[in-house]
Amino acid sequence: MEVRVGWRRTIVIPRAGRRGAGHPEGGRLGLRVEGGRIVLEPFPDAVELSLHGEKIAGVSLEELEAESVWWQRRYAGG
Repeated sequence: MEVRVGWRRTIVIPRAGRRGAGHPEGGRLGLRVEGGRIVLEPFPDAVELSLHGEKIAGVSLEELEAESVWWQRRYAGG
């Protein structure tokens, strides 16, 4: 499959390529350069990761709620 680099240095991955690799429209990809090649890898979204990702630590409901409140206050400026 061939793609081109646009005038704003954008690359559009054709629909067939996204579907074949399992990348939804609007999904986030990580990019790295490896030996002169560009490698794209998906970043799983937080919900997908929490439901299906490897569990490496336990978090209580109280800890989760405290973290949520902290972030809400941070974003609200309080």
